Amino acid sequence: MAKENKSAYAQAGVNIDVKMGAVSSIKAMVAATKTANVLGGIGAFGGLHKVPTGKDMILVASTDGVGTKLKVAAMMNKHDTVGQDIVNHCVNDILVQGAKPLFFMDYVGTSKVDPDQFKNVVAGLCKACRENRMALLGGETAEMPGLYPAGEYDLVGTIVGCVKRKDLITGKSIRAGDVILGFPSGGLQTNGFSLARRVIFDLDQHSWQDKLPGTNQTFGDALLAVHKSFLKPVAKLMERKVKITGMAHITGGGFPDNLPRVLPKAVNAEIDRSSWEVPTIFKYIENRGKVDHDEMYRVFNMGIGFVVIIPKNQLTKATNILKAQHQPYSVIGVIRKGKGVVTYKN
Repeated sequence: MAKENKSAYAQAGVNIDVKMGAVSSIKAMVAATKTANVLGGIGAFGGLHKVPTGKDMILVASTDGVGTKLKVAAMMNKHDTVGQDIVNHCVNDILVQGAKPLFFMDYVGTSKVDPDQFKNVVAGLCKACRENRMALLGGETAEMPGLYPAGEYDLVGTIVGCVKRKDLITGKSIRAGDVILGFPSGGLQTNGFSLARRVIFDLDQHSWQDKLPGTNQTFGDALLAVHKSFLKPVAKLMERKVKITGMAHITGGGFPDNLPRVLPKAVNAEIDRSSWEVPTIFKYIENRGKVDHDEMYRVFNMGIGFVVIIPKNQLTKATNILKAQHQPYSVIGVIRKGKGVVTYKN
């Protein structure tokens, strides 16, 4: 009987056959995200997508990662939600400028491809792409032994969307007197996990299976809550011609770093921190970690995932639309004359 020779590359830690088998296994899921503008399927060197038609159409692109939320996913051996996280995060990033998504590209880097783990990650990517009505156009899966810890991976995504030039939202039209609407986040979204993990797992020595005090959630479920997409309610506001003067996705940097990205230099965003109930997970981290109150609002979203700024006379119209969309919101502040920074009322 002939002796089977093991690939030298496999002996070095990279099994091409396993990787290609994993990629083949997700083709049907990816195909289900195909839109009318996609040309061809996955497997080519580049994904093909029709160029948006229309006068003065602008492409808007963004890229980001899930960060150390992946550490929690690995701890729980639950990988079907982080794909949703990165897709929704990127959707919200371009939504700030009024753009709707066209297609998404992913990158998964790992020490060794685990077919089941990989399939679950891609299932999450596909679920969110379908919900946001865009195509998962392609991606890259890289095995790099020695660079990533065993059993862990990195997940990064790039999104491309479009908006008509006349509909582009830049924040330049924000004026004193405008009101600030806040949409609730689902949890930490994809930011602040290094601090959260240090407090919960290192300092307090909790397991992910322990209950978050005052809730029926485990710490793991609270931390792994899916990053929401705000495309549907915001798209409805835009379709119904609500005048939106600015928007912000509340990610790393919280209010003080994200809102100034869209504020003119002549105004401030005054946030009333008593206008919404801060979720328990943030209170726990602040109290147990002895974290400064203002720092919490810079590291975390504190329960507000997305901000929409509108003129005060648009509030009734916006309220009716958001109620019809079953989108909860709070009026969390007002635009004042100032210097382009965030201030707090409480």
